[in-house]
Amino acid sequence: MPFKSHKPLITVVGASSKQGRSVATSLLASGRYRVRALSRRIDSLPIRQLAELGAEIVTVPLELGYRDELTAALRGSYGAFLMTPPTAPVQPPGQPELALGRELADAAHAAGVQHIVWSSLENVETRTGGALWVPHFTEKALVKDYIRTLPVRSTFIYLAFFYSNFLEYYVPKRRSDGNLTFAIYLPPDVPVPFVDPLTATGPAVLEIFDHPEEYAGQSLPVIGEVLTARQMVDIFVRVSGQKAHYASAYTRDELLQHFPVFGENEYLVSELVGMVEYAVNYGYFSPERDIQWSRRIDPNALTWEQFLQGSGWQGGQLSYGPSL
Repeated sequence: MPFKSHKPLITVVGASSKQGRSVATSLLASGRYRVRALSRRIDSLPIRQLAELGAEIVTVPLELGYRDELTAALRGSYGAFLMTPPTAPVQPPGQPELALGRELADAAHAAGVQHIVWSSLENVETRTGGALWVPHFTEKALVKDYIRTLPVRSTFIYLAFFYSNFLEYYVPKRRSDGNLTFAIYLPPDVPVPFVDPLTATGPAVLEIFDHPEEYAGQSLPVIGEVLTARQMVDIFVRVSGQKAHYASAYTRDELLQHFPVFGENEYLVSELVGMVEYAVNYGYFSPERDIQWSRRIDPNALTWEQFLQGSGWQGGQLSYGPSL
């Protein structure tokens, strides 16, 4: 039977993540694609929800050493959304995220995938001339470079800072007087891009798979809003009704003062400090990126205010589900 009589199958790696859930849900909701969702567990709530929506569920750990299993899971797919999970930085020259990303790409190629969409970021080492060490960014960029060498169509998305970081990792602290100290890893008045990955990733990837030739080889930013740390706190106060004040967690000392748990991993501290210095001094995205693209194809992408209204967040710590 001709291929065009079938809905193309898209395999989503890391389907229980915020990005993965968004992609799988958007593809299924379009009615134009079948979805195979890869996850290490089949009993998590996000995966059960995807199964109820019609996704095929396959269990494969998203970690090194499972290339054969990944290849088998990807076989028969027209396209694949690939990403790496949050990866703790290690002492150089170790590059665990690069190693996993290459293994994912090799598995997709071996499985005969025709179009890879890779969740990437900028190469900080290149952009800063080696002045800053941010492996979370650079290793994703190196995976992108590797994918470009493979004989397969590829497109790359670059998500902005996550709104949800403040709900999960940089949670405001309640003072004895009931007010919140909202410590943010940015200076008060530097505008930077943010996004809600749980709702913005899917529309971007759907657009790419709907128009594969148009987006072949492109690197596309995905943002919700560009705003400053001071604006974020002011909007939070207005929406939540909570009393809160901005505090800087930009420098190394400030970061550890407000979030001492990060100090348990020296490499993590170095990366976090390098990441925000990079965003402030060089710009989160390279200047040639079209930062309006995702807002054009998804005009309903959530602003920070809309994200707060939808989540009802009052400043406490929240979890977005299981690990991948």
